[in-house]
Amino acid sequence: MFWLSQNVSKGDSGRLKTRLRPVCQRQVLPFGELRLTKASHLITPLPIFALNMTYQQTLDWLFSQLPMYQRSGQAGYKPGLDNTLRLMELLGHPEKQFKSIHVAGTNGKGSVSHMLAAIFQKAGYKTGLYTSPHLKDFRERIRINGQMIPESEVIGFVEKHRDEFSCIGLSFFEMTVGMAFHYFAKEQVDIAIVEVGMGGRLDSTNVITPELSVITNISFDHMQFLGDTLPKIAREKAGIIKSGVPVVIGEALPETKPVFESIAKERKAPVYYTDKNAPVWKNDLPGPYQPKNIATIQKCVFVLEEMAYPISSCAKEALKAVKPLTGLRGRWDIIQEKPKIILDTGHNEAGVKLIVNQILKEKYSNIHIIWGMVNDKETSSILRLLPPQAQYYFCQPDIPRGKSAKELQQESYTFNLVGEIYPSVKAALEAAKKNAHTGDLIFVGGSTFVVAEVI
Repeated sequence: MFWLSQNVSKGDSGRLKTRLRPVCQRQVLPFGELRLTKASHLITPLPIFALNMTYQQTLDWLFSQLPMYQRSGQAGYKPGLDNTLRLMELLGHPEKQFKSIHVAGTNGKGSVSHMLAAIFQKAGYKTGLYTSPHLKDFRERIRINGQMIPESEVIGFVEKHRDEFSCIGLSFFEMTVGMAFHYFAKEQVDIAIVEVGMGGRLDSTNVITPELSVITNISFDHMQFLGDTLPKIAREKAGIIKSGVPVVIGEALPETKPVFESIAKERKAPVYYTDKNAPVWKNDLPGPYQPKNIATIQKCVFVLEEMAYPISSCAKEALKAVKPLTGLRGRWDIIQEKPKIILDTGHNEAGVKLIVNQILKEKYSNIHIIWGMVNDKETSSILRLLPPQAQYYFCQPDIPRGKSAKELQQESYTFNLVGEIYPSVKAALEAAKKNAHTGDLIFVGGSTFVVAEVI
């Protein structure tokens, strides 16, 4: 451990007062990276906000420590639980201080998490909800009863633990998980719905022992991290199955069911599958994929009732108000009529296939598609699904991981998808609005980050 001397204020003599604070041998600081090899006292012009940050400065620090996967891709992905376990110890093990439900899956895990939160809220439970990524405000990731974590909580958490986080070398996602679990424990939630970030087995959220595990479905996505076959991906997702904890499987394929059965048997975890013929409950999420998610929710409600959670009487009403109860956005989100404008964050092969099927069921004269992607996605399997009769507006989401609009346009020609490139998502949408008539349909998608720039 070394000490960093920080200028913080001027005394009566006009000289700068200094404060000593500890830094580890390798610490990332707000202005960049500092390496110390021997004991020393350094006078360095750190900004005053290093000790008294605003909300925006706190976010800037969080985002700058290590790349966040959603923005930077593979450079920001840190598999493994060692850091998270050290973090939990540092925070006094908040993950052990609240009950939880853990939700994984390739598609639908966000919607299912919000639905479960809505049901518990409606039933009178003080309900935490952790999801990722956010669309507009970082605080969307951490909610209690639908209300985002206060800015003051974000600032206070980071200010208190910043030095320790740097010493451990935490990723953005690890710090965010720690913040959520600390907040849920501090506020004494009755239950927390925790969505997996990616995979399951090595995801930072996988330090909880939940009341119930949920795996919505398995399809191809993030193959460079999770594996290039469905059984390999299923094994990563099934890593959230805990000893003796029941698990609900939303959709089991011939390739994935044996994986779930094997791991559940090994861990003595009861397995429940959805009822394919169950009547679909009404809900306020009109996406084409929601019937499958509703079937998963129905089985979750059944299992939780058996576990003495009296929520079934509130479930149907709660599902009609998921958006106002939880703040969910970006799932078949209709933001305008005449012309109708629909947003959807679906971005992998299975999700896009369902979206396109729904688009083709809509009534419209012409269709305009604003489309952008990230540069680590396999594009051909997705582009081949898009309707060639649409007019395309290619754009790049404003993140380092965004795929060049020109490259996307060139790759799209192979699949007879024709359109112009635009310098931003906003410019693409404005052009589509200008070209569209009242009977046309405008769809915005391809990436969560494209949708985020429109909401």
